[in-house]
Amino acid sequence: MRSGVAGVFRPKFFSLFKKGGYDTRTFTADLAAGVIVGIIALPLAIAFGIASGVTPQQGLITAVVAGFLVSVFGGSRFLIGGPTGAFIVIVSGIVAQYGMQGLIIATIMAGVMLVVMGLCRMGAIFRFIPYPIVVGFTSGIALTIFSTQIKDFLGLDVAAPSGFIPQVVCYAENIGSIDLAETLMSVCCLLVIIFWGRFNKKVPGSLVALVLGTAASLLLGRFAGVDFATIGSKFPELAQGLPMPRPVAPHFDYDTVMGLVSPAFTIAVLCAVESLLAAMVADGVTGKRHDSNTELIGQGIANIVTPMFGGIPATGALARTMASINNGGKSPVTGIVHAAVLLLIYLFLMPYAVHIPLSCLAAILVMVAYNMSEWRTFRYLLKADRADVAVLLITFFLTVLVDLTVAIEVGVLLAVVLFVKRVMETSSIKVLDSDHVSASESDETPNQYDMEYLDVPQGVEVYEIDGPFFFGLASRLEELEEGHRSDVSVRIIRMRKVSFMDSTGIRNLRNFCSRAEKRGIRVILSGVNPQVLSTLRKFGLDKEIGEEYIFPYIIPALAKAGEYIENMKAMDNGKVK
Repeated sequence: MRSGVAGVFRPKFFSLFKKGGYDTRTFTADLAAGVIVGIIALPLAIAFGIASGVTPQQGLITAVVAGFLVSVFGGSRFLIGGPTGAFIVIVSGIVAQYGMQGLIIATIMAGVMLVVMGLCRMGAIFRFIPYPIVVGFTSGIALTIFSTQIKDFLGLDVAAPSGFIPQVVCYAENIGSIDLAETLMSVCCLLVIIFWGRFNKKVPGSLVALVLGTAASLLLGRFAGVDFATIGSKFPELAQGLPMPRPVAPHFDYDTVMGLVSPAFTIAVLCAVESLLAAMVADGVTGKRHDSNTELIGQGIANIVTPMFGGIPATGALARTMASINNGGKSPVTGIVHAAVLLLIYLFLMPYAVHIPLSCLAAILVMVAYNMSEWRTFRYLLKADRADVAVLLITFFLTVLVDLTVAIEVGVLLAVVLFVKRVMETSSIKVLDSDHVSASESDETPNQYDMEYLDVPQGVEVYEIDGPFFFGLASRLEELEEGHRSDVSVRIIRMRKVSFMDSTGIRNLRNFCSRAEKRGIRVILSGVNPQVLSTLRKFGLDKEIGEEYIFPYIIPALAKAGEYIENMKAMDNGKVK
């Protein structure tokens, strides 16, 4: 077991120091990049914490603890971990229904699920989630985030309900209570975020907007008597300073755990998808390769430990990862430095965060929602085939109008259905209706038989399976059999293009052979590759068919069929050979 885990779990951080692979020059680059990424992460961590229905310090704690653990135990050299906008909807929903204790339990459960996924080598599976589903999730989450920020962006003095439609109705009914000062602050901060990158790409626009917005709030409050809603007005306890985060063991009970299985699964899937997608983007930019299974285990460890310090779910953050790469980050040490910078801010500067206007944070989150929306990709995918468009719209509207948990579950189901549909479209079972069977383009016949046509003896029918013989295709044999010829004595199942068989395929093939036997028809298999033959032997079907009737090539199978028919004729004539 130990060797098995060691074969799956290979954190990139520990490979740095093998054979002197890490030097002072690399550390200097990581240190500089880590400081910049830490500063970039500050306003986002605070904003994500508040938007998720928890406190700003919990957002920072998540960035510190998860950022450190993801870098130490993850499978990517560049991925930066922390809270992200994707979790805002699910976290706020769990907190509203189960409280902070429920969120802690759900996050730990999600972490355990991620570790199990990694140990079971499921990292590669998440690469096959259809792109329309991913875009549907992210676009739906972006719209939901945007809707939750309208209240603070416009300074509306209302208690916003939960749910997209009720929020829109509430805002429409109270549109006359817009606070012009709050709205002007939001718009100005948003413009700073949008245009700052034209002047300076090193310092993030969100940080500049945070500093300028806070300064403007203080000056206008002191000299013009204009008061803004701030973090301090929402969380007055921050002014007293914050204690050093300490681990606290959560209290588990059966009913709560059972009720949180579905939200925990949603967190785990979101974390896996977002972190592995971010790691793949980083690989494309740097030319390196991440270890997806190790990354899942690292994300799982981070989500098990972080909530014990009061944090919220975390994953790999693409924006911070790209900021690390663009600023010269070379290794996971960048993520560790970024976590250290945030810890220092948490310990010494958080009391000053009480002056940050909520309208400024709303502007930051509106920009996050816009960047997440992928509206250009969404519009482009609407030109795809009807199945992809249906999957995209179903996932999007479920995320916005129903619930992210439901959207994730339905999305995973749609991914499976879409996969089966695609495989079925490229797979088929057919009866070769010509008098001859072609051996051209065959990977089961020797070269000397290529481009020839092989004579099929009278009384022999050849079925060809093109593609995997699995549950989505297995019933087709029975459908074809309904129109069987009455003069058939031998049926050859040509399996040269069958890469694998599942248990449903085995069952249907067994039933096919049983029905043929009752009709006095001999079944012969040809083109059986070693993997399929191993599956047949595992289920004992090779013995039922007879090993002498299973062939790797079509030519000996046809010869055996001809021999069998001649023997049957001889028996009918009373001349048994």
